[in-house]
Amino acid sequence: MALAPDNLLLALFSGKGGVGKTTLACGFARYWARQFPTESVLLISTDPAHSLGDVLDLPVTDDPCPVPDLPNLGVRALDAYQLLEQFKDRHGQALELLVERGSFVEGDDLTPVWDLDWPGLDELMALLEIQRLLGTGQVRRLVVDMAPSGHTLNLFGLMDFLDSLLGALDLFQRKHHLLEQTFTGRSTRDFGDEFLATMGAELAGGRALLQDQTRTACFVVGIPEPMSYLESERFVKGLAGLGIPWGGLLLNRLLTPGLPLGDPDRYLEQQQQIPRFLELASDRPALGVPLEAEAPVGGAALDYLWEQACPLEKFQGPAPAVTANWPNPIPPPMGDLILAGRRLVLVGGKGGVGKTTIAAAISWAMASKYPQAQVRVISIDPAHSLGDAFGQSLGHLPQSLVANLSAQEVDAKILLQEFRENYLWELAEMMSGEIDSTSPLKLAYGPEAWRQIVDQALPGIDEMLALVKVMELLGSRELDLVVLDTAPTGHLLRFLEMPTALGDWLGWIFKLWIKYQDVLGRVPLMTRLRQLRHQVLAAQRELQNPQHTEFIGVVQAQAPILAEAERLSLALRELRVAQNYLVHNRYQGGEHIDPEPFGSQTLIRLPVLPRSVSPLERVQGAARLLFAAP
Repeated sequence: MALAPDNLLLALFSGKGGVGKTTLACGFARYWARQFPTESVLLISTDPAHSLGDVLDLPVTDDPCPVPDLPNLGVRALDAYQLLEQFKDRHGQALELLVERGSFVEGDDLTPVWDLDWPGLDELMALLEIQRLLGTGQVRRLVVDMAPSGHTLNLFGLMDFLDSLLGALDLFQRKHHLLEQTFTGRSTRDFGDEFLATMGAELAGGRALLQDQTRTACFVVGIPEPMSYLESERFVKGLAGLGIPWGGLLLNRLLTPGLPLGDPDRYLEQQQQIPRFLELASDRPALGVPLEAEAPVGGAALDYLWEQACPLEKFQGPAPAVTANWPNPIPPPMGDLILAGRRLVLVGGKGGVGKTTIAAAISWAMASKYPQAQVRVISIDPAHSLGDAFGQSLGHLPQSLVANLSAQEVDAKILLQEFRENYLWELAEMMSGEIDSTSPLKLAYGPEAWRQIVDQALPGIDEMLALVKVMELLGSRELDLVVLDTAPTGHLLRFLEMPTALGDWLGWIFKLWIKYQDVLGRVPLMTRLRQLRHQVLAAQRELQNPQHTEFIGVVQAQAPILAEAERLSLALRELRVAQNYLVHNRYQGGEHIDPEPFGSQTLIRLPVLPRSVSPLERVQGAARLLFAAP
């Protein structure tokens, strides 16, 4: 069964973190390069935690480099900050001019904005670059290794944000032309108009490409586990809502019928999940990819893996009878986090390593040991799966699991609406610089244009608002311990860098206000923003306080996972976030992880858990095994 028709030009790979989307994107890119040897094929990554180099066993940078044995295949890991510099060189002057025309801000005041750490920069620059690469004809075919599904949907959602931003800038320019006509009797086109026309055409072309049913397809990668199926189902619905065509399904890491099965429990779960995935795929291609003894690394291994892909139905077989066998705990156990004084525990790592289950287990263990302590586990990953881990539906409001343990999945849309009402609507009016509320110019071109901008989900704001929400909870002293189920590595780092980024942004707002305060007023708003900045700076101090906050990494014994974990551990040391434990999840006898790259972190080995039990039983069992006394 062919996965992609010959007329396809843009192939996107996404899914739940850790299901092998990077591996399969690399395998497909190599397959495409062989299938079309006279055409240029480019493989890129939009995930902030790039791992193309780990899978291809090649050095990969922002400069496209050819694959040695396939010269028509280039590989590139997008550098968001380099792309921002290029965007600034091309369009910075026009953007500054248009914003100046729509606000009280003079051009010189806008220049520092380019040096700030933009929230959502990775997604924004990646979306523009995808559109540019295919729109300019630099490559014939493009394969994109996307971020995990939640952030992939955020990236596609940026199309609406960019359209609203461009519409607001157009209002600013129309206001300028109207004033020019009023005072001089004529209106002249300038490079602001040229920018609007060029960018408008590019965005329209990019949207048309991403929604083109014949040239574009997003392939959903999963593994035969319930949490992967549930996230895949949500992801497919999200693609449909955004008008992004999805081309089919790849179910990865399948045990092969007819061969000796070392894990009948896992095979039983596979046979239970395959029919669900087939129903989800409906009339689209659904391929199965067998589990390899070792993670495929390098061209030969990737080619072999891709050759093994076949129709998913061929992996169906009889479901064996299985009895759940719980493993014994492996010393050393994890330390008592509440006794150690921790109030915030962040659990993270590469997608798919089991961080959600570990976060759920830690919170369950601490709540069980301390019935008088109030514990909450919170998911801040846009593709929430915390409810899946507990086997029940969760939402934005905290839900009680037991008397002293609650859980919630933060909804960034709800937080954004609260943030608009508290800050953004009034900030939009302030940025317009309009004072006379009766002026028709104000209604047509001033605050309404700024409101149009902030009415969209601003890029990267989910991380910022999640941070503010968590710190509010801790500051209220209603909770003794908060356990965060974080987004995969790249977006986790963005979350941890958010206090600095938000502090810089607010600092810029304050400088503008000080310069223009006699005209603007808005003293109550500035007071609230100062309080927000104090809260953000306090959050940064608490994140770097080893007595208050601790990060617990989760890994498995696979080379790409460990390579990413090493980079994450180094980045956390630079951010001065305490790390005392590293959980080796799904440990099997004989597996070894070199402890040296992880410094003094204690390695906690959690054996493979039985799959034939309920999700809650699995969480409870993991809690016992993680904290079992020696």
